[in-house]
Amino acid sequence: MPARSVRREKLDLRLSLEDKRTLEAAASLSNRSVSEFVRDSALSRAHEMLADRRMFVLSQSKWDEFQAALDAPTRHNPRIQRLLTEPGFFDADTSSAPAEKR
Repeated sequence: MPARSVRREKLDLRLSLEDKRTLEAAASLSNRSVSEFVRDSALSRAHEMLADRRMFVLSQSKWDEFQAALDAPTRHNPRIQRLLTEPGFFDADTSSAPAEKR
């Protein structure tokens, strides 16, 4: 059995009565408290979601294609160049700002 970590944080949930009863039934069937069941289920789903964004598996040929794409020289793209050099939406617009008094 893995060592338990110290649990100091609390997470509150608002559920419908039907949702709560479903969780209680599932927890009971797995011989765990509702808290343990919800924690384990939520962490399992979180690990699945994070794994999809942290690791991906490719065949050797796809890996070679991926590496070739990364190693390929960059292509000039005027639209990207303009996007990166023009002021952005949240950049300060100094053209309409009043001039500072000295």
